[in-house]
Amino acid sequence: MSIKLTLRILGILLMVFSISMLPPVVISWIYSDGSHTAFLLAFACTLLAGFFLWLPHRSIKRELRTRDGYLITVLFWSVLGLFGALPLYFSTEPHLSFTDALFESMSGLSTTGATVITGLDLLPESILWYRQQLQWFGGMGIIVLAVAILPMLGIGGMQLYRTEIPGPMKDAKLTPRITETAKTLWYIYLFLTLACFLAYWYAGMNWFDAMGHSFSTVAIGGFSTHDASIGYFDSALIESIAIFFMLVSSINYAMHFVAWHERSFRHYTQDPEVRFLFWLLVISCVVTVTILIISHTTETYQDAIRQGVFEVVSVATTTGFGVADFSIWPSVLPFTLFLLAFVGGCAGSTAGGMKVIRIYLIIKQGIREMKRLLHPNGVFPVKVGNYSIPDQIAQAVWGFFSVYLMIFVVMLIGLLATGLDQVTAWSAVGSCLNNLGPGLGEVAAHYGNIPDPAKWILVIAMLLGRLEIFTLLVLFTPMFWRR
Repeated sequence: MSIKLTLRILGILLMVFSISMLPPVVISWIYSDGSHTAFLLAFACTLLAGFFLWLPHRSIKRELRTRDGYLITVLFWSVLGLFGALPLYFSTEPHLSFTDALFESMSGLSTTGATVITGLDLLPESILWYRQQLQWFGGMGIIVLAVAILPMLGIGGMQLYRTEIPGPMKDAKLTPRITETAKTLWYIYLFLTLACFLAYWYAGMNWFDAMGHSFSTVAIGGFSTHDASIGYFDSALIESIAIFFMLVSSINYAMHFVAWHERSFRHYTQDPEVRFLFWLLVISCVVTVTILIISHTTETYQDAIRQGVFEVVSVATTTGFGVADFSIWPSVLPFTLFLLAFVGGCAGSTAGGMKVIRIYLIIKQGIREMKRLLHPNGVFPVKVGNYSIPDQIAQAVWGFFSVYLMIFVVMLIGLLATGLDQVTAWSAVGSCLNNLGPGLGEVAAHYGNIPDPAKWILVIAMLLGRLEIFTLLVLFTPMFWRR
């Protein structure tokens, strides 16, 4: 492991990220909102920091090792959250403390969608644009973008790709070369963003809202330019478009690549993970709509269907958009919907949660153990479709699940120690660890009123969720630092 190489790459990535602070400057000039100074200052700070990290080590060139990839990924997302907070901290509107600015920045980059800001409708347009843009870059992962250009700098990128792509099976590549894989992912991502933008625009949003919401929809982020989120537009067409693109973005991007390459959609219906997600959503929608109708929560059946289906898809895909406050819905609905976020979307998608494939494999392994009780000498492979899953992957899934639960409990205790009630603490940890956004209790609307120590714990939770826990925790093992 080379610290000098790590600092060199970190400097390059910071300089690349600094460019993302220039579009809000243009937005600020267009709308004359007066926030351009904050972005220019943040741009200068980020660019100079990256330059001075890169300059002393600019001649260091060698292939990245696995440890380098983990260290660079964790350091970059941590540093990115810090520097991403600068425009929000320097801006006079909203006037945020550094803790709040960091929370908002990490929430955006991790596509969590939890916010400490209220009064979005009155904020400067450049700030609104920046929040949406943070989620867009975080959705696919700016490191995947960097992987596409690292070979041009004399650095291989496979180690970065492994640490960045979510899911239990990380070594599968869409194309033989890692650079082409990263480019392919971004082409798909760009196409979906453009299609979502045009659909929103056609449905009645102005160009600013359409672009902002296309950023957060495809990224499975959930930030909005309005306090009422998607509900602000009160449009069944816009809600339908959001549902479609939330579903598409929650599916493994490898599926989209195959659909484009083979000009066929058949593999979607044949993939066990996609089928499992589909049936989970169908059953959840039926239950939710039925309870809403029986309890007379909505005025009409149509409203029950609109609100029920939208909230199920939004929460299950960990997007976090809203057309209604599901936290005040009757019976078991708030708790049940919130549990869907623990499942999340498919591996290889922009969604959060533990990923559908892991839950699917855990169920499969549970069934296998019951079979072994009846037939102790039998051999029962765990299969996904027609493929047998190696025991190494099955063990990794159980390991992830176990560590996930332990992390959840530790953070829950930490939030309870800050004075939060049980419902708020439980939902806040679950929401941030699953990169969902909205919670229950005091954090149903926003996170601005919880104590600063709780916000710092949740920032760590968001980072853990974004990097799928092990990528971050491995740095705290003695073995990682041994030569």
